[in-house]
Amino acid sequence: MASAAEQLAANLNLGAFAKATELKKRIWFTLAALIVYRAGTYIPVPGVDPVVLKQIFDQQSGGILDMFNMFAGGALGRMTIFALNIMPYISASIIMQLMTAVSPKMEQVKKEGEVGRKKINQYTRYITVFICAVQGYGIAVGLESMTAGGQSAVIDPGLFFRFTTVITLVGGTMFLMWLGEQITARGVGNGISLIIFSGIVANLPSALAGTLEMGRTGALSAAFILFLLVMAVAVVAFIVFIERAQRRVTVQYPKRQVGNKMFGGESTHLPLKINVSGVIPPIFASSILLLPMTIMGFSQGQGPDWMSTVMAYMGRGQPLHLLVYVTLIVFFAFFYTAVVFNPQETAENLKKNGGFIPGIRPGDKTASYLDYVLTRLTVVGAAYLSLICVLPQILITQYDVPFYFGGTSLLIVVTVTMDTVAQVQSHLLAHQYEGLIKKAKLRGRRR
Repeated sequence: MASAAEQLAANLNLGAFAKATELKKRIWFTLAALIVYRAGTYIPVPGVDPVVLKQIFDQQSGGILDMFNMFAGGALGRMTIFALNIMPYISASIIMQLMTAVSPKMEQVKKEGEVGRKKINQYTRYITVFICAVQGYGIAVGLESMTAGGQSAVIDPGLFFRFTTVITLVGGTMFLMWLGEQITARGVGNGISLIIFSGIVANLPSALAGTLEMGRTGALSAAFILFLLVMAVAVVAFIVFIERAQRRVTVQYPKRQVGNKMFGGESTHLPLKINVSGVIPPIFASSILLLPMTIMGFSQGQGPDWMSTVMAYMGRGQPLHLLVYVTLIVFFAFFYTAVVFNPQETAENLKKNGGFIPGIRPGDKTASYLDYVLTRLTVVGAAYLSLICVLPQILITQYDVPFYFGGTSLLIVVTVTMDTVAQVQSHLLAHQYEGLIKKAKLRGRRR
């Protein structure tokens, strides 16, 4: 069966795509939904002065606002209805995952199947609304206090402005959450991931244009720009290699006789990814590290002397900044891996189904072995995440490359592209299988 699937995958071509009518409808729906999202990133929140806001964002370049603005496709910098993007929903999803791992009650809800999944999704939406309301109110208050050139970022500050800003931002995020669910159900790929993907990719042309402009003016040499392009391709290839890499743990099932027939006796494997935690560690580490630095930056030198000293040592690209950043990435890589993969539960499931790892006793010994293998894989995965995320910061700070296409965003873009291409191929395979089944039925009727 596997060889047949591989053969079909190798034979996928434009002709097969042209015949897949359902797949083309899904792709067109996905493109239309993403166009709607991109159009919304240019609809401004009422009562904000865009000129003053641009000056403020230029002053806060490199902070947490810059990172969130990258994920939002520039919507936060323009303060539009999609300024919060889908990030509150992602934060709520992470909170629910942590709660299902910590709380026995939530873990029981998770085990209720489809009913439990619907309850968790409903709780996630409630938490999303709460996070949006808090962040929206914080943004409204923060905008009222921001000034540039003696002018306020808000035209008419007050309670009405705060109320309308909160309602607008909450409504924008909830619409994006609904749009992402529609893309997942009626389109191709994961809707939430594609929304973040399109926001990041939207900033790529301007970043490339800025790099080429520096080459034209002589700020960067042509050889260095060529080196950047080659390195970008090599980094993407490295990410694809690591994300597809697996440690396959062999699992054996004993033979058992039912009546006159013999069942079981087969050998399979348990795939363990090198990077189990995905892009969660860099996102958490960046948020925790850049948030206090951004708050200090708002003081604009008016705070105590120790604050200026901390900002000098913890600036982007400084050795202490990179050390703390890598430490946080490693910590969250191990923490989130422990949340999403439970060796004890996996060992119990294998034992219940009669499976065992050759040379390892079922039960606690199997759990200890899986934990040992997973720990070694997480060490490699954390080192890989640290390298990918630190490399762009060094280029930005040491060589003044205007290319804010950092490690986190690059990971998101590559992984989402891989997942989407895999879904397109699965749709094409399903279409070809349907064609083969129809031909077989026609031949059967003729006979």
